[in-house]
Amino acid sequence: MKNVCRLLTSTLACVGLLYSNISTAQTETEGNITSGGLNRHFLLYIPEVYNANEAVPLVINLHGYTSNSLEQKLYTQFMPIADSANFILVYPDGTLDSGGTTFWNSFGLDGGVDDVAFISDLIDYLQTQYNIDSNCIYATGMSNGGYMSYELACQLSDRIAAIASVTGSMTSLQTGGCNQTHPTPVMQIHGTIDGTVPYEGNFGSLAIESLVDFWVQFNQCDTPPVLEQVPNLSTTDNCTAEHYIYSNGLSNSSVEFYKIIGGDHSWPGAPININTTNQDFNASAEIWRFFSQYKLNELQLGVPSINPELGVKIFPNPSQGSFVVSSNNQSVDRIELFDSMGKLLLQVEKPGNNFTVNNQLPGCYVIKVSAGQSTRILRLIIE
Repeated sequence: MKNVCRLLTSTLACVGLLYSNISTAQTETEGNITSGGLNRHFLLYIPEVYNANEAVPLVINLHGYTSNSLEQKLYTQFMPIADSANFILVYPDGTLDSGGTTFWNSFGLDGGVDDVAFISDLIDYLQTQYNIDSNCIYATGMSNGGYMSYELACQLSDRIAAIASVTGSMTSLQTGGCNQTHPTPVMQIHGTIDGTVPYEGNFGSLAIESLVDFWVQFNQCDTPPVLEQVPNLSTTDNCTAEHYIYSNGLSNSSVEFYKIIGGDHSWPGAPININTTNQDFNASAEIWRFFSQYKLNELQLGVPSINPELGVKIFPNPSQGSFVVSSNNQSVDRIELFDSMGKLLLQVEKPGNNFTVNNQLPGCYVIKVSAGQSTRILRLIIE
């Protein structure tokens, strides 16, 4: 990402100058709040059509590692979309890691920084200043910002309706500790030759297709997906795109995946060509099209009761192939083990308090524990 950001720094000033010549009535400002004892900075964009008498959506747009809010704002070019669709944009800044580089704490590192709490505090602050629809708050980001979007889906799901990640992924720590409380619509956009966050995964990060499968299974979407070939509008960008749609999930949730064949670590449709940038579609426009379908309160309807009082845990997680499902509740009726494609691998009736599963292959799994009308869903990674 460092090479990407050097190019961004040297060229985005021209994009900013161009945009400033055509946006004179919108409000662009910056601010600071205190969160976790730290002074945290953000940029804010309010479209001209905003009216304080009408509640509007909020899109949180998160920069990548080594980048910042201004670069993310200029690179992703959400502002014209916000102008026409009437939503507020906020571009928060991460903090400095131990090496002095801006980052989001979505990898379990530098534990003194609680970025989930910061985003929650930022939402609280913005809701005191603007009329924001609490059912229409969304998060997107690039690279490390994509990882952070998934962190918000897992740890701030009571506020985030849907997320989109461009060139990001999730770690096994994130999937193992994901505490989402409602079906979560997810869009993933990723290039097959991404040299920064490899398509096939590395260093604990999930391979992108496994990542997609994780959310397809959680949302209980239909498989196989509908495949749409994205028209090859640009014959000079050295890549093409495929669009996979997994629909009919719980509460009408879905997962969409744009696979950029030959694409690198970049934002499709961006005004600057970094690495290999797909120009067959505009990622920002597609992300908003995806977000605009969903409201938090509607996603929370018709979901089986997720009862944390069942006291269920899985250990070890991640596992090397064998694990224990443990419950302190005597009334557990059933344990079910599903693979990432939703195939039922194991079903045990009246399992008792501790049940051991052996010799499972590496991958992402879902454990469903049922007791009466309540359900507890847990994620398991086998390495």
